[in-house]
Amino acid sequence: MSETPPSIGDKRRAFQRLHESGCFVIPNPWDVGSARYLQSLGFKALATTSSGFAWSQGRRDGAVARDMALAHMRDIVAATDLPVNADFENGFAPAAAGVAESVRLAVATGVAGLSIEDSTGNAAQPLFDLDTAVERIRAARTAIDRAGGGTLLVGRAECFLVGRPDLNETMARLKAYAQAGADCLYAPGIRTREQISALVAAVAPKPLNLLIGWPSELTMQDIAALGVRRVSVGGALARSAWGGFIRAAKLIAEQGKFDGLAGGAPGTELDMFFAEDMKRRN
Repeated sequence: MSETPPSIGDKRRAFQRLHESGCFVIPNPWDVGSARYLQSLGFKALATTSSGFAWSQGRRDGAVARDMALAHMRDIVAATDLPVNADFENGFAPAAAGVAESVRLAVATGVAGLSIEDSTGNAAQPLFDLDTAVERIRAARTAIDRAGGGTLLVGRAECFLVGRPDLNETMARLKAYAQAGADCLYAPGIRTREQISALVAAVAPKPLNLLIGWPSELTMQDIAALGVRRVSVGGALARSAWGGFIRAAKLIAEQGKFDGLAGGAPGTELDMFFAEDMKRRN
């Protein structure tokens, strides 16, 4: 029999401690199998990926409904003994009251953390104005506190992802989100050492999450030295899996060749891993 799994409270306390010192990687599974495999590698926490999950459902990123996202979060939380941070997009609501309701439902799934973006999904006005964005973070903070606290709130500034790569605006937004109650700050799209150092200093003493894109010259040692406390890869692992699938499938469809199957993981290895994993969990 396996040991008693950690409670939701245990996971949330462990997640908070991870952010207090040092630098850790929080990789992004897109389904139960990938979550369990990542746990086996010794990672200390996981994060969902909105894009990876959307693609697995035959949808584009941003086209998953709130109920689908919540069900996915419950599945990943139940699949692993690790704390799970939810990529909760923009809270699935434009107004603060709607964000608060979404966050209340998200906390009930058992996640140890969740992020709220300031993107609108509207190309003509890609970001909420700062006052509205701050009000949305404040509403998320209140919803978490009313639910008993413990769930870590991540405030995301999407400037670099929506075509507004203004470092000063990004810093101003992250500072405002920190003051509004965000526990961790995140600006996907920043890449250079100078950008990273500036944001670390701007949000200190609160932790900064860094999204690593590819290619990147930075190692975990470099990132830790810059003062980053949390590193995620977003949909990159899902894209990597899709890359192998697409290359192999295209070779079959276009050339009648099966060479692309050569890099696949052995079925016996996967069966052995999941059989042992099920045994451990039961």
